[in-house]
Amino acid sequence: MPLYEHVLLGRQELSTQQVDQLVDELKTIIEKDDGKVTKTEYWGLKPIAYKIKKNRKAHYTLLNIDAPASAVAEMERQMSISSDILRFMTVRVEEHETAPSAMMRKNDRDDRRPRHRDNNRDNNER
Repeated sequence: MPLYEHVLLGRQELSTQQVDQLVDELKTIIEKDDGKVTKTEYWGLKPIAYKIKKNRKAHYTLLNIDAPASAVAEMERQMSISSDILRFMTVRVEEHETAPSAMMRKNDRDDRRPRHRDNNRDNNER
């Protein structure tokens, strides 16, 4: 079966429990057509770049899906009807990542190299 990565944005007024219920409903739609959701990641309530339906923030969730195209099409149809979902995007992939997604990885700013400008300042002071 084809593999998909699916990201959805839920309204900011929803609680995390309501987002979990929404994701569970989507899982049942996928499982009805002999598919399965292999991984679910809740990325949290994050600001969005521009207002969508008067919302400035959204609950982001990632689903890794292993299902036939008909199951994904039905899930997307149900999502387009729902007023709790602002946007969604489904991408077909060759294989799923087993490690946490880029949004879940810890980014340490201290591990970065110092900026070039800071290096010049140190050289000019000598």
